[in-house]
Amino acid sequence: MANSFGEKICAFRKQRGLSQREFASLLNKRGVKVTNQAVSKWESGASLPNAIQFLIICDILDILDISGLFIGKSYDLFSGLNEEGRQRVFEYADMLRDSGKYDDPEITGPHGTRIRTLPVYDLAEAAGKGRLLDLPDYTPVEVGTEVPVSANFGVRIAGDSMEPDYHDGQIVWIHQQSKLEHGDVGVFIYENSAYFKRLRDRVGGIRLQCIDSNYPDIIVSAPENLIAVGIVAK
Repeated sequence: MANSFGEKICAFRKQRGLSQREFASLLNKRGVKVTNQAVSKWESGASLPNAIQFLIICDILDILDISGLFIGKSYDLFSGLNEEGRQRVFEYADMLRDSGKYDDPEITGPHGTRIRTLPVYDLAEAAGKGRLLDLPDYTPVEVGTEVPVSANFGVRIAGDSMEPDYHDGQIVWIHQQSKLEHGDVGVFIYENSAYFKRLRDRVGGIRLQCIDSNYPDIIVSAPENLIAVGIVAK
């Protein structure tokens, strides 16, 4: 059981392009004080996280159908759905809950709202500092239903190279993922700097493209050093 748990956590971590050290850093930011050695022990089956740690692990890794993944007994409504389909079910349920139109009268408390706190990184301040999500300098921002449920963090745009779609000083909400396709707009790390650009991946090479054609593209001469951090959340 422990080894099976560890293998699944390891697989989800790698799907999101996180090293054990990076994963431990994200856990620490959520109040789970662990080292990368602790993550290694979980994944090898040498130890198990406690209940609170487990729930935060699932939240960071976007594991939604916890019962289905770890016990093998999913709810009937998930039958036949892959991981993306299951996530869509949860997103739709969140949308219905947040609308306030379907509140259960037996449940007291506020309805039609879902407040959470997401980190926002300043791209101008991150220049030359390496991996964005490892940086200690970020601003926690409370957000509600105006932000897509898939968003893990935000970036504050610096400059007008992504006009007219994105503006100087604007916060853009990002879904963390390690693989982006040609034409996707997202956050990248290249040559120790963070960029918010459109990915162009065609014959002739990879480029990070500005939307405003007055600005030159960033030519990726060493593709092995290009790291995708996330895509604009929808």
